[in-house]
Amino acid sequence: MIPKNLQNIILQGESLRVEFKKATTRLPGNLFETVCAFLNKSGGEIILGVDDEKNVVGVDENAVEQMVKEIVNLSSNPQKLFPAFLLEPHVVEYSGVKLIYIFVPVSSQVHKTANKIYDRSVDGDFVLNSDAQIKQLYSRKSTEYSENKIYSFLFESDFTDGIVERVRKIIRIYRPSHPWNELSNMEFYKTAGLYRKDFASGEEGFTMSALLLFGKPETISSAIPHYKVDALLRVENLDRYDDRVNIRCNLVEAYDKLMEFVNKHLPDKFYLQGDQRISLREKIFREVVANILIHREYTNAFPTSFIIYKDKVLTKNANKPHHWGELTPGNFEPFPKNPHIAQIFTQMGRSEELGTGIKNVFRYNKIYSDTDRNDFVEDDVFITAIPLKALKEMNVPLNVPLNVPLNERQNEVLGQIQTKVKITQVELAGIFNVTTKTIKRDLEYLQNEGVIKRMGSRKTGYWKIIKDEF
Repeated sequence: MIPKNLQNIILQGESLRVEFKKATTRLPGNLFETVCAFLNKSGGEIILGVDDEKNVVGVDENAVEQMVKEIVNLSSNPQKLFPAFLLEPHVVEYSGVKLIYIFVPVSSQVHKTANKIYDRSVDGDFVLNSDAQIKQLYSRKSTEYSENKIYSFLFESDFTDGIVERVRKIIRIYRPSHPWNELSNMEFYKTAGLYRKDFASGEEGFTMSALLLFGKPETISSAIPHYKVDALLRVENLDRYDDRVNIRCNLVEAYDKLMEFVNKHLPDKFYLQGDQRISLREKIFREVVANILIHREYTNAFPTSFIIYKDKVLTKNANKPHHWGELTPGNFEPFPKNPHIAQIFTQMGRSEELGTGIKNVFRYNKIYSDTDRNDFVEDDVFITAIPLKALKEMNVPLNVPLNVPLNERQNEVLGQIQTKVKITQVELAGIFNVTTKTIKRDLEYLQNEGVIKRMGSRKTGYWKIIKDEF
């Protein structure tokens, strides 16, 4: 959130999707009534430090950090918000004071706070009192969000071995203070919306989102037989393909396989952001890959495709549209198609917050392919077309000097270093699910081949990629 956008929101005032709250030294007592109402209605933005008359009063600097922590902890506490839905507040400098900005997405579940269900209107938050109102809300959520479908006979034994532990380990590494880290597996499932009870029908169990995120291929195939992702390379053979990967595994592993396909067939142009090398290829295509996995309508049998051509990457995805036509930064309101799947990807660091993905593609593909034109078209089939410079015109090597042979993991280790120069051996071991000894051997090989160099001490230093080699 940048001050210019924030200024526009404040000037326009409160609305169905915008709420101001004066909060100088502590959280407003009715904050979670609004959070609950936004989750249940159509999402929204909350700004703490602005009163109802649009006066910017700010949040006390000595209290702002504690208030942010409380928002995170309370939003993940089912005693305060049920089902819990983790929020990520941001501290923003505005007109010489600090404000707290909270984006609340629409949820696929019905939420309550203080044992009351809130909805939203242009006049503010209101309690649903009648059974008819509550049943209508449950009915609307169940028809809008297929990820909430409950599979009563889906059990943890139907999940790929070790996948839940791997996901939780990545979250612990990426977000060490995350409130999910202290939960048992069942508490984690319930808090993340992957195990739920339908209070309208009484049905209880793991949801479609849990099946898609963690399920074994044969389990997913049994429940959703049309699910697959076709990754194709069509550079020489346009009628068929030069390379193909048919993906039918869970979404966590599907993301890895698609990014491996990208890394195998697309170069990574050298680029410094400040004094740190970043992977333009990763910045662009992690958003594209995450988008086709997170936002697909999985009840639709239309297959997902990811095709690399000489001059573009084209994806097609089954969709339940909330907008129609071309999407560009600033001309649409982000809407999560599968909020719980999206939340897991975001907490793992595999996708940005809702609404920033398209912005990142436009920003980084301007550098990567020298183009301002990226097509995101929403309809019953969501189509993405990312233009590329012809690969030979890029005239750049892959991640590493061409005369240095790397295996797949070593190449990915280098990619992690590009993203975070102070990454530790323990963090790398967690990401790749290997021992620290294995990572140590990979790092020693990269150092011996002159690809990376350790700067400073072992504890406080960082990794430097030897850019002169590129």
